[in-house]
Amino acid sequence: MTYLADVGALARKDLTLELRARDTLPAMLLFVLSILVVFHFVLPPESSDLAAKGLLWVGILFTALLGLTRAFAAEREDDAIDGLILATRDRSAIWLGKALAVFVFLALAELVALPAFALFFTDIGGGTIAGVVLADVGLCAVGTLLAAMATASRARELLLPLIFLPLAIPIVVGGVGASVGSHPATYAGFLALYDAIFALLAWASFDYVLTE
Repeated sequence: MTYLADVGALARKDLTLELRARDTLPAMLLFVLSILVVFHFVLPPESSDLAAKGLLWVGILFTALLGLTRAFAAEREDDAIDGLILATRDRSAIWLGKALAVFVFLALAELVALPAFALFFTDIGGGTIAGVVLADVGLCAVGTLLAAMATASRARELLLPLIFLPLAIPIVVGGVGASVGSHPATYAGFLALYDAIFALLAWASFDYVLTE
């Protein structure tokens, strides 16, 4: 099998397991919609678009974190990580396949969350949509690597947020800037640069993470 075939097979495996078990995606949908409903009643009516869209990005960030905590759940629960390593020609294919699966889960959750946000708060422009897509790439690329690191720890549910949230701060800054800033293209370019750098670092270092 080629590298891309390995990636496709791994991504299909996670998507198929989710279709059967329905563990990750329903939890992400319920979580992000609950956040938006709470923010709708908590945020004062006179609040600015900046405040509303800042809360949207908080919701997206923690929804992604919820999906990442389940990224390696099947392999951890069934002790199948060694078999997964042996089944691939390049271990980085595991990272890319997992990241693609998490990206799909997050995108599906956002297909519901973004219209709900527009209903509860304010319209969503092209800058917000572009920022969400670019942010999703960065969140999944960095988060999948960190989820693999955290899965070896007994305190994985605590460790993953501690190491993930600081690295996600630039994504939130870029996303909010793309949504409400006066130069959304600049922030979109910042997000694209972040994605390129950290995706390359994650791809190059994933083999070492699994070795450890």
